[in-house]
Amino acid sequence: MRGHLFLVPLPLVIVLVACVPDPPGRVPASGPDAGVGTPGPTAVPTPPGPTPTVSFYRPTPTPAPTFALYTVKRGDTLVAIARRFKTSGRSIAYWNRVTYPSLDPDSSKYQPDRLEVGWVLQLLPGQEVDPEELPTLTPKPTPRPTPGPPSPAPTASPAG
Repeated sequence: MRGHLFLVPLPLVIVLVACVPDPPGRVPASGPDAGVGTPGPTAVPTPPGPTPTVSFYRPTPTPAPTFALYTVKRGDTLVAIARRFKTSGRSIAYWNRVTYPSLDPDSSKYQPDRLEVGWVLQLLPGQEVDPEELPTLTPKPTPRPTPGPPSPAPTASPAG
C-alpha cells in the first residue's frame, strides 16, 4: 500500500509540468520549433530628460482685489482718507464715482471736497487707479445697520 501512494501523485505531477507554458524568450532545445524561439522584448530608446507627466490641476486664478469699506466721519477729506490708506484721493473718487456722482473726476460736477458724514467709500489700501485702465465699477456698498435699543413690544389697547 505504501508503494501505491507514491505512484498516484507521480502522474499528476507529470500532467502539471506538461501544462506549464514555456517562459517568454526560451528557445526549445529540440523538436520542430528548435532554434526558432519566441520574440523577446525590444529595447526602445527613451528621450533624454525628465519624463513629462499629465497634470489635472488647473492654475489658481489670481484673486480680484478686495475693497475695504470706510464710513466718512465729520472732518474727513479725500486727501486725509487717502493718506491713511496709502492711496490717492483721485483713486478713491474713481472707485466711488457710480455711488456718489459728485466724486466722478471725469464729470463737470466733480467736487472732491464734498463728503457727507455716513457715506460708505470703497477703496483699495496701498493701490492707485491708472486713469488709462479704469477699474470695473463695483456695486453700491450697503452700510451695516447699527444695533440700537430694542423696539418696544406692542401693547394691547384696553377693550372697552
